[in-house]
Amino acid sequence: MADTQYILPNDIGVSSLDCREAFRLLSPTERLYAHHLSRAAWYGGLAVLLQTSPEAPYIYALLSRLFRAQDPDQLRQHALAEGLTEEEYQEKLERVILGSKAAQQHPEEVRDLWQTCGELMFSLEPRLRHLGLGKEGISTYFSGDCTMEDAKLAQDFLDSQNLSAYNTRLFKEVDQEGKPHYEVRLASVLGTDPALDSEVTSKLKSYEFQGSHFQVTRGDYAPLLQKVVENLEKAKAYTANSHQEQMLAQYIESFTQGSIEAHKRGSRFWIQDKGPIVESYIGFIESYRDPFGSRGEFEGFVAMVNKAMSAKFERLVASAEQLLKELPWPPAFEKDKFLTPDFTSLDVLTFAGSGIPAGINIPNYDDLRQTEGFKNVSLGNVLAVAYATQREKLTFLEEEDKDLYTRWKGPSFDVQVGLHELLGHGSGKLFAQDEKGAFNFDQETVINPETGEQIQSWYRSGETWDSKFSTIASSYEECRAESVGLYLCLNPRVLEIFGFQGAEAEDVIYVNWLNMVRAGLLALEFYTPEASNWRQAHMQARFVILRVLLEAGEGLVTVTPTTGSDGRPDARVRLDRSKIRSVGRPALERFLRRLQVLKSTGDVAGGRALYEGYAAVTDAPPECFLSLRDTVLLRKESRKLIVQPNTRLEGSEVQLLEYEASAAGLIRSFTERFPEDGPELEKVLTRLATADARFWKGPSKAQSVQA
Repeated sequence: MADTQYILPNDIGVSSLDCREAFRLLSPTERLYAHHLSRAAWYGGLAVLLQTSPEAPYIYALLSRLFRAQDPDQLRQHALAEGLTEEEYQEKLERVILGSKAAQQHPEEVRDLWQTCGELMFSLEPRLRHLGLGKEGISTYFSGDCTMEDAKLAQDFLDSQNLSAYNTRLFKEVDQEGKPHYEVRLASVLGTDPALDSEVTSKLKSYEFQGSHFQVTRGDYAPLLQKVVENLEKAKAYTANSHQEQMLAQYIESFTQGSIEAHKRGSRFWIQDKGPIVESYIGFIESYRDPFGSRGEFEGFVAMVNKAMSAKFERLVASAEQLLKELPWPPAFEKDKFLTPDFTSLDVLTFAGSGIPAGINIPNYDDLRQTEGFKNVSLGNVLAVAYATQREKLTFLEEEDKDLYTRWKGPSFDVQVGLHELLGHGSGKLFAQDEKGAFNFDQETVINPETGEQIQSWYRSGETWDSKFSTIASSYEECRAESVGLYLCLNPRVLEIFGFQGAEAEDVIYVNWLNMVRAGLLALEFYTPEASNWRQAHMQARFVILRVLLEAGEGLVTVTPTTGSDGRPDARVRLDRSKIRSVGRPALERFLRRLQVLKSTGDVAGGRALYEGYAAVTDAPPECFLSLRDTVLLRKESRKLIVQPNTRLEGSEVQLLEYEASAAGLIRSFTERFPEDGPELEKVLTRLATADARFWKGPSKAQSVQA
């Protein structure tokens, strides 16, 4: 049972992102802007391979080489002609690869690539199954011998130098005397060569810190970021206003120099660019996949406005200041001024990264969010395909709930995403002391509502939410935002904004809450008992909310093990809709207040005790969650793959290239994404991976791929 969560079926679901109508409505100039931004995002997105595992770049290079020589249909016909059966073609990857046209054209290179990554690709060795540090998992944000203690020491060093971890990786080597030497490597086009920007170059040197040696360098992912910069330069010619032009100039500076400060400046211009027709964001953004929780994965998206849904979000924004007053913490714990953000529904054209979310609230820089504001986006065409529900595939619900759930899951999720992004991530103040010693709150008058005392802790200069709460920061914040969504969806004014009143509004509330408690059970798939840790921030957050609502008691929520009609273990989730307001709301109110107070005051010890307590997975009755996890794995439905379109420049016109919703369509979308420089990118990725292979004592054979 333990390994089934790491095995995907061959018939996994595939969906295509539809943005045809939104793209059709763009002007020629807007299309050119979107095209060059998309190219920048796709090139930068390849850095994620180098941020994940030692073998990931080689896997990409191998598959790219394979499908450049033959498209999926040709490869299949070739394999069958070579004597493989249909079943063997699906199952025997090594035979397919080594018998392919690519292998016939370049036998040594393809064989080297396979030998470098083939075994690692399929390994179920515990440490290689998931992301983590030391013995807990693998991550190429850190060299293989780094532990959580090394990550904490490095964070303390970065804080001492006022350096952000977002665009860094950490490499550790130990000298003959046993002294650790750490390299903090910034992502940039430039390497050690001097440049005019003293903001970064003054930091590029050696340091002694707490008995350890640190060296700050730069140039990580340089060839990929060079491609990013080239395309951002091209996009500058098609900007709609000066905000976009200055934004791109700062992004270019950031990726060239390795400067997070420049990216912050670009983000300021991005926040000021209200309601653009073509929306985008690019950089080292989300820290979900860093085991320590501080380093950002490269991400870039380009999307186009969906006017009908955006109008609803605009009305939600107009009500935001009043709705914020209903959140269950004192006014002093809320931002001094609500900075009215953009909130739009977008149809995604391009989303480069490890996954595509349903909504986004960015930038993630605490100082900007507190003083400059932020933007919210809901990704409408992603919601339409990724969260669609078929009745016959619904698990763990009562039969009488299934029709209601199928009908209202989509609309209720629109409401939840809107509240989660705008008023969840957009709410709450961090108490801080700046470098001059000044506080952003009144130490004399502000009282902690949990203790009745004055504020005892806060964020010092250089400390951020991510750096302070590290490993729990992402999940804790997602839990806070999800809880705000559940809490405020009970407000009739919110539901009216989205067009729901009376019985329909009550159904939306019920399905939203039911979806959350069901999601809390489904989340167990992402818990690893062997390491006692969670592998996905949002899933951990939903399990914590399930625990909070179960703790509320009075029959509000029950999770009951059962036997399915097929004779195998099953379970049922029940929510008493008559008790949502009387039992559920007060429980969420207490929990939300505690979450916010601990976050505002930077109380890491209290925050960890609260959050990790609820996140613990045990076999304690009556739910017996560890045993239920086996049932969840038995009944799980694999996550869909999403096929994204491409854009192609033909003369001065941009064409939209769409693909069928199939594995073959997904593969074609990737091979046509880099039609001219596919071979060069294979070389770049394997060269970069090989240069650092010693840090994981792993892949080193494929020195570089020859085109």
